[in-house]
Amino acid sequence: MGQGLGIKSCDFQATRNNAEHHTNDISSQRLIVRRGQPFTISLHFWAPVTTYLHTLNKVALVAQTGEQPSEANGTQATFPISSLGNQKWWSARVEERDDQSWTISVTTPADAVFGHYLLLLQVSGRKERLGQFTLLFNPWGREDAVFLANEAQRREYLLNQNGLIFLGTADCIQAEPWDFGQFEEDVIDLSLDLLRVDKQVEKWGNPVHVARILGALLYTLKEQRVLPTPQLQTTKERALLNKRRGSTPILRQWLRGRGRPVYDGQAWVLAAVACTVLRGLGIPARVVTTFTSAQGTGGDLLIDEFYDEEGLQNGEGRRGRIWIFQTSTECWMARPALPQGYDGWQILYPRAPNGVGVLESCDLVPVRAVKEGTLGLTPAVLDIFASINALCVVWKCHKDGTLELTDSNTKYVGNNISTKGVDCDRCEDITQNYKYPEGSPQEEEVLVKVQESRKKHGKDNGIHPPSLETDDFLHLFLEAPSSLALGENVQFSVSLVNHSDHEKEVQLAIGLQAVYYNGILAAKLWRKKHVLTLSANSAENISIFLSFSNFEQNPPENSFLRLTAMATHSSLTCFDQQDIAICRPQLTIEMPETAEQHQPLTVSVSIHNSLDAPMKDCVISVFGRGLIYREKSFRLSSVQPGNTLHTQLEFTPMQVGLQRLTVEMDCNMFQNLTNFRSVTVVAPEPPA
Repeated sequence: MGQGLGIKSCDFQATRNNAEHHTNDISSQRLIVRRGQPFTISLHFWAPVTTYLHTLNKVALVAQTGEQPSEANGTQATFPISSLGNQKWWSARVEERDDQSWTISVTTPADAVFGHYLLLLQVSGRKERLGQFTLLFNPWGREDAVFLANEAQRREYLLNQNGLIFLGTADCIQAEPWDFGQFEEDVIDLSLDLLRVDKQVEKWGNPVHVARILGALLYTLKEQRVLPTPQLQTTKERALLNKRRGSTPILRQWLRGRGRPVYDGQAWVLAAVACTVLRGLGIPARVVTTFTSAQGTGGDLLIDEFYDEEGLQNGEGRRGRIWIFQTSTECWMARPALPQGYDGWQILYPRAPNGVGVLESCDLVPVRAVKEGTLGLTPAVLDIFASINALCVVWKCHKDGTLELTDSNTKYVGNNISTKGVDCDRCEDITQNYKYPEGSPQEEEVLVKVQESRKKHGKDNGIHPPSLETDDFLHLFLEAPSSLALGENVQFSVSLVNHSDHEKEVQLAIGLQAVYYNGILAAKLWRKKHVLTLSANSAENISIFLSFSNFEQNPPENSFLRLTAMATHSSLTCFDQQDIAICRPQLTIEMPETAEQHQPLTVSVSIHNSLDAPMKDCVISVFGRGLIYREKSFRLSSVQPGNTLHTQLEFTPMQVGLQRLTVEMDCNMFQNLTNFRSVTVVAPEPPA
């Protein structure tokens, strides 16, 4: 700076500041701070400051972000270094000083634009670069729109990288371990690369805007980069297909074009990737799973399913289809632009752009608006409301094309809406956040309100299924397990009850199909027809045992079994259905609940082969942040049918706290078989 006040060095004190701002897990070298909270820097000058007393009233800091920083739109701030500071805007005050150094406390506004900043020292109009820092949202700051008061929830929804995503069926919920990885150092850079398509950087201080942009961009990336699953795959290709351990590799491959693509059968990971980016930026977020979710209904509260005369599902209805499970992302923030009462959890709801701008292709829907049926806030409220409140109508398709309404056990959707519990590995049911208890007066009140609102817009199709005239004398019940081990025999029963005083001849059709989690049919596996004569006031029970060898083809990997039964007498058809989760062999992990830092820890891993063929080319991979420096893989011997493989692993925990160990096994029969255990690592006791 010529002969003026010159900077010899600037210390951003990243280690200290990042610890105070809960970002030290990201980096101890780069300064990463949260808005609305002070951070400290040290300036060291070439010459004693007293030499330049006449210029001190002209000393200021300048913070810039974005490609074209401007004070007019909030992407640049010039603020003096004073002894007082301004806690509501950008401010800097000297905390300590000597002849050739200042320690300065810098405070940013609670609504500042987030992103990478360049910090400069300005003296008498001339500027000198001090360095770069990154500013994030701040759930600890009461003035921040993403403030979350509960510390345990902040730990879970912002700081926890060890996630669980719940898959399976409503009757058999399965936990999938997931590495969100929001503190990997390149996640912030990747997130900014993702958001850079949005040129309205001045709006990046508003978490609502940021979340909507993120949802729209991830939806677009999914449409561009998610590929159809190939029908034929080698063992190596299948292994690559099923590697889905965490968000950051997917984010990297999407943005940088490296690595393998994400395939359609894994598209549910979109919600997890969104959660990673939101947490990385400082916005509390979580992944939520809805079991039996009606998708593509167009807001209708009735959804159709069609079955042929053999009891097999026949295509999909004109009003969408029912997914076995559907995942979404919730994020926490205030909604000052909405009427009071809609702060808190918001649902990220991306959809097809349809020619509109990026922002308009993603809604942010308050969970409370869905529960209360407040359709006026945004059109997406009705879509989500229908997805968890619609009723399913089952039709029988005759060979001549005519349709017959069946007497079925009404399928309610929106069951067991679940997320990971706070500070634990349990599944938490949050259905009460989305809907009132079934059959309650509040539920009826909301349904009537939604129906009246739809009538005003000419879109009412009723909230009750079409009526069916029946003597209510014939009943059908299907009993089957909620899950089935891979290769295990299928055992189920069908019960028919004739409550009438007359004999009935009944045609019974039973079908078994494989379906993917999104309700798309994967394969027809088995079908059987029976003709039965039911005596008056009698019941008939049919037990069926099937092995996989009875199937027309093997169920595709990551599919479910859909069992259906259809009984017809005269003009009446009864129907029942159950989805069965296919469970792969159980990988068992035995380890202590606590371990000591820097001391060896022994873990026992075993797997039992319940299949009728040997497991060959077995490879076990072990990984866990804070437990193992790098992933370790071990090649094991084959496991013969009926045998159990045992192995012991040893590693040394590095970080104190609750850590997760994940073990994964691949073989010729399947890939990505995982299990996990948590362990509390304690610091070693000091010597006496």
